[in-house]
Amino acid sequence: MSGIKFLRKDGTPTFAEGPRFFERILKTNADNLFSDVSEKEIKELSVQIFDKMQKYGKKTLENEEVMKCVRDTLSGYPDLLIAYENGSEKKTIAVQRQQAEEMARIMSAGDKSNGTVDSDLASTKRALKYEAVEKVIYREFVLTKEEREALNDGYIYIHDMGARRDMINCCLFDMKTVLSGGFEMGNVWYEEPKTLREAFDVIASVTLTNASQIYGGFTIPQIDDLLSFYAEKSYQLYYEKYRNIGLEETEAEKLAVKEIEEDFDFGFKSLEYKFNTVISSRGDYPFITISFGICRNRFANMAVKSAIKTRMNGQGKEGHKRPVLFPKLVFLFDEGLHGSGCELEELFDLALECSGKMMYPEFLSLTGEGYVSEFYKKYGEVISPMCCRAFLSPWYENGNMQPADDNDRPVFVGRFNFGVVSLHLPMILAKSKKEKKDFYEVLDGYLEMIRNIHKKTYLYLSKIKAKSNPVAFMQGGFYNGNLKADDPIEPLLKSATASFGVTALNELQRLYNGRSLYEDGEFALDVMQYINKKVDVFKNDDKILYNVYGTPAEKLCGLQVKQFRNKYGIIKNVSDREYVSNSFHCHVSESITPIEKQDRESDFWDMLNGGKIQYVRITNPDNRLALKSIVLHAMKLGLYEGINLSLVYCDKCGAESNSVQHIEQCPKCGSVEITKIERMCGFLSYTRIHGHTRLNEAKMAEIKERKSM
Repeated sequence: MSGIKFLRKDGTPTFAEGPRFFERILKTNADNLFSDVSEKEIKELSVQIFDKMQKYGKKTLENEEVMKCVRDTLSGYPDLLIAYENGSEKKTIAVQRQQAEEMARIMSAGDKSNGTVDSDLASTKRALKYEAVEKVIYREFVLTKEEREALNDGYIYIHDMGARRDMINCCLFDMKTVLSGGFEMGNVWYEEPKTLREAFDVIASVTLTNASQIYGGFTIPQIDDLLSFYAEKSYQLYYEKYRNIGLEETEAEKLAVKEIEEDFDFGFKSLEYKFNTVISSRGDYPFITISFGICRNRFANMAVKSAIKTRMNGQGKEGHKRPVLFPKLVFLFDEGLHGSGCELEELFDLALECSGKMMYPEFLSLTGEGYVSEFYKKYGEVISPMCCRAFLSPWYENGNMQPADDNDRPVFVGRFNFGVVSLHLPMILAKSKKEKKDFYEVLDGYLEMIRNIHKKTYLYLSKIKAKSNPVAFMQGGFYNGNLKADDPIEPLLKSATASFGVTALNELQRLYNGRSLYEDGEFALDVMQYINKKVDVFKNDDKILYNVYGTPAEKLCGLQVKQFRNKYGIIKNVSDREYVSNSFHCHVSESITPIEKQDRESDFWDMLNGGKIQYVRITNPDNRLALKSIVLHAMKLGLYEGINLSLVYCDKCGAESNSVQHIEQCPKCGSVEITKIERMCGFLSYTRIHGHTRLNEAKMAEIKERKSM
């Protein structure tokens, strides 16, 4: 081996001696914050590098050939490999400076990158400072130089950098499995609930505890089905109580049902209180979603009615009630159940009434066209959304990524995502034009980069122990979540999804030919088709469930404009506003009807199966027939539909408004002390509360220009 030379980066030759690689890797391991590899392992790795170099059969190797041997050998040790490539010198002083700057910014100005965060609170500021520290560490110690440059320039955006190494993202939590037979949480054994009121209480505790163990959305799918089981238990107890005091069957049943109705009302009210007042360990109000609407029994229907009426009644002192933000409500629409004259049409009409006043529930089509409907119609399986728009890719019980046979069934409940990395498509197009390169060639480079970041994330998470999230990984909250405390969670990661996000398709189309997404959109469609094909190849090669996601761009809508301007200046209809468009949505200022917006955005629908929502702005929410026709059109197209309004509540006189106008003072008494609620992306947030907003300046600028959104 001593006879082999390699060329350094500067072209000077040196011998590839045994101690050279061993000492370099040993020092890298010692200096890196995260690497913890034994000296014995490092010796073995050094030998493997030499063996790979020998296979070239050359006396002198290029530097890149040597680095390939190093990368291949250290691929299972991402922290060590990145530190080796970056150089083994410590970055402590630079990192500490960046962390101090971030913490100072949060202390002085708070943080408005997340609309579910109240950064005025002391506990929230502490959580935000911790996240800021983790982000700097991730950027400096986990990313390669090329990845860091792409992130800093703005060609890619790595979401939730502060949590990616030790937490999973959005999930469809299997609450039914956890509750069934009892479970352990916080070293305390919980008996399975015996009544509906107990069920509500335990569900709240499990939700708040476990939503804190992830970053992103926590969904309890088909909660009406779950609650109806415990309602039946309570009903039997109530019925027997009334029969035992001598009441006739009919009267006993009537009173028992009345008590169940009261239990539902009390239960949903208590969930709203807890979900909107108890802050998670992340410093935010947990992003909780519940779906319902297709379970066909009296107590499930009662649950749906109660959840909707509770939201319409609002919370607060008399005369000043207003809707809460969580849980997000999703109505599951089945044409055969909720269509004209059908069995559950009454539930659909009630949901429409609520949506026309409160913007929730949103409506998910199960029987229209497209991906979600396909699995419902074929298997009876519901893919409920997570967070503001995320959906899971199919995973089959036997065949995993593909069905093993005609009897193989997909599994969705109990599964999760493990992160999103988004492309800034207008910047990538601008780069290709400036450098006179083929756009798709440049795009390929960033797709590969995101792929490698996801692979590193998978490796990090695969080593995490099940005891890091015991209810999910050990008590059945996640699919196959019956691991032992010290088991790594890798078996559960196999069914998890990782997303390639896309933003600003409208600005991409504008940069391409000066036309908006609504006016044209063909180039944007071609790009999305290309990305989907590429991601499918990655998925099959890496055996990781990659998917394509329509990035909502909350903070990102403003950051990407600044990044674009820094590199390519101000271009009309591309970077001249303070924000870019979210994902595949038409520009908010476009003068188009709700139906026109639905039809155009539906063209992109099946190319964003990892995450998507379609929403429209309603000009007359009190016109129930018009509202119903718009939602039914969305259901026919197979969409996940949201209704957008501007909700205004006067803090002084209690007056309410649900118009689409941008109101800055009470229309009744003229007070400027008002609370405003509007759609952030795929969820609702306060655009004004106690004189402040929880949204950033770019998002507020977008809200002011909304016509169709």
